[in-house]
Amino acid sequence: MNRIILVIVGLFSGFVGVSQEGVKRPKLVVGIVVDQMREEYLYRFYDHYSEGGFKRLMNDGFEVKNAHFNYIPTKTAPGHASVYTGTTPRVHGIIANDWYDKEEKRYRYCVEDETMTQVGGSAETGKISPVNLQTTTVTDELALFYQERAKIIGMSIKDRGAVLPAGHQPDAAYWYDTQTGEFMTSSYYKEALPKWVKKFNKQGLADSYMQGAWETFFPIEKYVESGDDNRAGERPFAGKNEATFPYDLKAYSKPRSLIKSTPWGNTILAEFAKASLESEGLGQDEVTDFLAVSFSSTDYVGHTFGPYSKEVEDTYVRLDRDLESLFQALDEKVGKGQWTVFLTADHAVAPIPEAMKEKHMPADYWGERSAREVLNAKLNEAFGIDSLIESVSNEQLFLNHDLIGESSLTVSDVKAYLISLLKKTDGINAVYDGDDISNYSGNNYDVSMLAAGYNQHRSGDILLIINSGWIDGDPNGENTGTTHGSHYSYDTHVPMLFYGWGVHKGKTYDYHPITDIAPTISMLLNIGLPSGATGQPIVEVFE
Repeated sequence: MNRIILVIVGLFSGFVGVSQEGVKRPKLVVGIVVDQMREEYLYRFYDHYSEGGFKRLMNDGFEVKNAHFNYIPTKTAPGHASVYTGTTPRVHGIIANDWYDKEEKRYRYCVEDETMTQVGGSAETGKISPVNLQTTTVTDELALFYQERAKIIGMSIKDRGAVLPAGHQPDAAYWYDTQTGEFMTSSYYKEALPKWVKKFNKQGLADSYMQGAWETFFPIEKYVESGDDNRAGERPFAGKNEATFPYDLKAYSKPRSLIKSTPWGNTILAEFAKASLESEGLGQDEVTDFLAVSFSSTDYVGHTFGPYSKEVEDTYVRLDRDLESLFQALDEKVGKGQWTVFLTADHAVAPIPEAMKEKHMPADYWGERSAREVLNAKLNEAFGIDSLIESVSNEQLFLNHDLIGESSLTVSDVKAYLISLLKKTDGINAVYDGDDISNYSGNNYDVSMLAAGYNQHRSGDILLIINSGWIDGDPNGENTGTTHGSHYSYDTHVPMLFYGWGVHKGKTYDYHPITDIAPTISMLLNIGLPSGATGQPIVEVFE
């Protein structure tokens, strides 16, 4: 009798083992994008990180040290779209945060949708959807694979940081509204906010965090990895005349807007992500769910103070603790070893030119914001016709084709004159005809980067490459803060970390474009590739 029982137990145990071996996917994938994060921040601030945040991913996961964006322009919306579609703006169509619409002759925001209305929040921030995204995302492919049985949620302070990663058919995308201090969505996703979101909003966390002061997490003298407080070119902040710690947050007149430019914008998002785990039941069955979390406050802080500031360092030290808390919640709610995470950025950032010039390094400003007026005046002198340029934006020129067609000029005449003129302009490294870029298939680095970001229906007639270290300056010469958008390494080199279920521990120094992330996750989950994917899976992650 005992022998029979042992045989039955053995057979049952073998069945369980086969079942476990048959599990091919994690219960939850968490995609994390840290807006404007340079790869070097992983190491420059390493000694101030906890063991459970960035270090957990670096030391126990897989690190791609030489990860780069592979197109121009390196901006937030194209960055998020490229991470999740596995392709570049040439294919997915998100060529910038906003761009000049050649057909409608107006500027178009990347996730605008006039047919939608707000759900929660305020009306002006509710006309939002992924309608402008022209390919599927890895989250879309997960939804298709499971025929909508997988839960997919995107969230961010910025609407574009929530909408583009979540794809076309998620359960929801949520973003922060600066008018109400609450998370909201649009009618594309929901008819009403879920009870758990309303409950979270009622806590009033934004108002609560803005009642204090922003002081450094560690004594400021320990932040030797950053430059002096109040360096050249840092932008005054929170009502102060100079950019120096501490900052009295409660003295600012619009605290609900200010929070996005402080570390606590990241904190409330991390708290919102943790609330979603339990409230949405993420990772609680054998159908893989997906949570896309994009931390935006790092970008706002970086624009204001620059990459070598005390404020940026403190923001990352605090974000590290937010990540540690989120990872602990994942262990508790989903289970250790049952979830997979990747962490990357949507772009990096240029140093502040004023600060670089003080150190005798090559950097300066050029005048995109005044270029349209200046160039149209030159064209008027040459051809006797005004307003031949409709827009200069995202380092591209859009010509007035209707006006040119009504004259004796040709588009080629106008292009040739402008290209000759722009080549002689300070700060402009190279000038290209859009038609040449659209048809390019060669190996020139500059041109291939432009071509990868060039969408035939949305991009301009003439494309510019600005000098390394240069950014667009203020027309009045009041230059503070910094930006991003180029193909230089300070804008393209970002972290790429994988951790958790199915991920091999290790690192690679090989070059990998950011478009390799979505195919890698697709292979991990054994689902379809995004429809326009041009990247390749990173095989080292699995070996």
